[in-house]
Amino acid sequence: MVGRQLTAATATPGCRCVAAPDPNPSTDARRRPMRPIALGRGPGLATLLLATALLLAGCGAGGDYNWGWYIFDPGTTKGRSNLGFLANGVWLTLSLSLTAITLSVALGLLLAAAALSSVGPLRWASRIYVECFRAIPLLVLLLWVYYGLPVISGLQLGAFAAGALSLALSDSAFEAEVFRAGLQSVAKGQREAAETLGLSRWKTFRYVVFPQAIRIILPALGNQFVYVLKMSSLVSVIGLQELTRRANELNVTEYRPLEIYSLLVLEYLALILLTSWGVRRLERRMSRSTR
Repeated sequence: MVGRQLTAATATPGCRCVAAPDPNPSTDARRRPMRPIALGRGPGLATLLLATALLLAGCGAGGDYNWGWYIFDPGTTKGRSNLGFLANGVWLTLSLSLTAITLSVALGLLLAAAALSSVGPLRWASRIYVECFRAIPLLVLLLWVYYGLPVISGLQLGAFAAGALSLALSDSAFEAEVFRAGLQSVAKGQREAAETLGLSRWKTFRYVVFPQAIRIILPALGNQFVYVLKMSSLVSVIGLQELTRRANELNVTEYRPLEIYSLLVLEYLALILLTSWGVRRLERRMSRSTR
């Protein structure tokens, strides 16, 4: 609300020229462009998953490979057990990703504030952190946190804590740049108008700058969550029972790698598409609230 009032209060009065519409528009101009089909929507997602499953089944029909989808047959006890074993990894994958993205957003916002600070050491510390953690491969960082950190600090972290911390440290470097760019994109006149109205620096940030910046950086934040969701599969190397780890263990007992990893692909595909759909809905809702 304050952001809207500031825009109206600081607007410079004057004439605004608007192009007059064509009184006789052509037939082509009256045609509405066709909207692309959004695969992230519910029916589109179900159709995509069904089509992918049928395609995988059809690919093996004319070849020499004997597909073993019976290991996931819900009509058998073994099939239901295998499906349940993989499905239970979804919740751990989501929990790990949500924990990591929450930590990385909080840390990234602090790093962005330090980067925009007038204090030189804070700016340098933020820049060094961002450059260092963006350069370290996530898998290397994960192994160091899980195996190396206990040797140095004596702090032994579990697989979930080590995975969440590694993902947060790596992603926060990217989040910091996203927040910094978003905060800098807000017009300087907005801050000056807030100071004119007597708002403190905290209230200016909370009610004027941040609400405008979050609408700009929301797509980038959604992309970072998708990135964290995909990179969470690397935590399987330290024994966390998430989706990829469970698929690996199931492959040891069933030895049907093509079927098991094909289902794993579909699970990650469904999670990513649902996440993208949710981010787009949030973007549309926020854009309607500003009109």
